Amino acid sequence: MTAVLARPIEAAARALRVAIVTDAWRPQVNGVVRTLTETMRELERAGHTVELIAPDRFTTFPCPTYPEIRLSLAGPGRVGGLIDAFAADAVHIATEGPLGWAARKACLKRGLPFTTAYHTRFPEYVNARVSAPLSWSYAVLRRFHGPASRVMVPTPTVKNDLESWGFRNVVLWTRGVDLEIFKPGPRDKLGTKPPIFVYVGRVAVEKNVEAFLALDLPGSKWVVGEGPALAGLRAKYPEVSYLGVLQQAELAQVYAAADVFVFPSKTDTFGLVLLEAMACGTPVAAYPVTGPLDVLGDRPEALSGGAMREDLRAACLAALEIPRERALAHARDYSWAECARQFAEHLRPRG
Repeated sequence: MTAVLARPIEAAARALRVAIVTDAWRPQVNGVVRTLTETMRELERAGHTVELIAPDRFTTFPCPTYPEIRLSLAGPGRVGGLIDAFAADAVHIATEGPLGWAARKACLKRGLPFTTAYHTRFPEYVNARVSAPLSWSYAVLRRFHGPASRVMVPTPTVKNDLESWGFRNVVLWTRGVDLEIFKPGPRDKLGTKPPIFVYVGRVAVEKNVEAFLALDLPGSKWVVGEGPALAGLRAKYPEVSYLGVLQQAELAQVYAAADVFVFPSKTDTFGLVLLEAMACGTPVAAYPVTGPLDVLGDRPEALSGGAMREDLRAACLAALEIPRERALAHARDYSWAECARQFAEHLRPRG
């Protein structure tokens, strides 16, 4: 993989009024929310005007099995009215939830072009939870994204995967890391027996967290985050230390205190937490799957800042040998400014 070099976003050639519709927003803490937050900030710095249409503007109800996620009760009439009132030059639909479907219908009714993004491997998540065939879920997503002028994805691997399932107009939209927040710091935050292995993210079956907790590793383990599988894992692995959702500054301290950041997921499209951990100087251990493969690339382990193995325990032990300065150097190749520049370019009509 070719690294994305950090450089400031250029002043907008043409200032755009961009409406972004998302089902994922605060107080959720996840990669989608982080990506949209940073992208919006950089777009506005470049002179664009952004209108966010998110669940906090509507009546919501808890998502089944994910009560911390609120789903919106809003039809295409109301969502379309907000887009009209804003007089958007471009509409981006970030998620395939109720707001996403409402915005899609509103745009099609008005003949408005729109872009979409594929942040989350929902077919694999659904398959992990209820064993539904992947072909069923991909058919639904193909219908959702089909009318989009562009479907933005974070990595070449995801682009190839979607194209193999019949998706069209798939383009790359990279990710970044805030190096002012995520940076090396004091290493005494956690205070348990070294070496310290840490997982950060949603605690759910599709994140494969138990694959990490079940490993026979030296030292101690930490889990940072919340989710539907947390109570069961705490009961089954009481020797593990657990923290809830943390603000970014405190999260950076946790990354810096860890000896290895463990990423057991096999279903993520990217994995922003990989970059955050490496930006704090912490090597990562992961399976050689989509996300880690694209973030770490094909560099030798000593240069990439992480170790990938089919045997996750072996990856964890190998990551202990990676110099922290190499992890930091790898993370510095990524920029939110470049992420926003790509996003803005994809919004503009071809030709």
